[in-house]
Amino acid sequence: MPNPAPAWLNAAIPGPADGLGALAMAGLADERAMGRGLSLKSAAFANGGELDPSFTATEEDAVAPPLEWAGPPPGTQELVLVVQSPDGEGAPVTHWIVWGLPGQKGQLLEGEAPPRVGKNSAGNSEWMLPNPPAGAAPRRYVFQLFALDLPITLMPGATLDELLDSCRGHVMAATALTATFAHDGEDEAWDDEELD
Repeated sequence: MPNPAPAWLNAAIPGPADGLGALAMAGLADERAMGRGLSLKSAAFANGGELDPSFTATEEDAVAPPLEWAGPPPGTQELVLVVQSPDGEGAPVTHWIVWGLPGQKGQLLEGEAPPRVGKNSAGNSEWMLPNPPAGAAPRRYVFQLFALDLPITLMPGATLDELLDSCRGHVMAATALTATFAHDGEDEAWDDEELD
């Protein structure tokens, strides 16, 4: 792999190491940041568990899943969320980038609009519905949460690279939550996009 993942990242994300070294977390966080008590969970899936179709391209009225977090370290000014799938061909597919989350315990409800959203891999500022190829092995969707020591000043619609540049050197803590999804072969996705 061109970007081998460090051991702490392999330990944090269930499944094979392939592709993990290109995730946002590999460039922004380190083992110390991962051990600072920040946590992320969802009422809709367990870590490593399967996404319900209501959060994917198999349902026309699908929305982003609910998330809740706790334990940002003292001094946290803002929380940033990046959701990527490392399992496709090439670079990870970015499904969601969110910032402007207050630096404290909080949550995003199912389908709730975040404060600020940037461009996903399809170029849209929204939750990009997981849509892996029918019959393919389950894909992972890694929800990466970062606690920053300064607020992000980017306007909505910024790119992933712009967000990562703003975060670099300011991550106090990080955590990851992983979901999986595969088409069961019975229903075709309504979304024709090839991104997964």
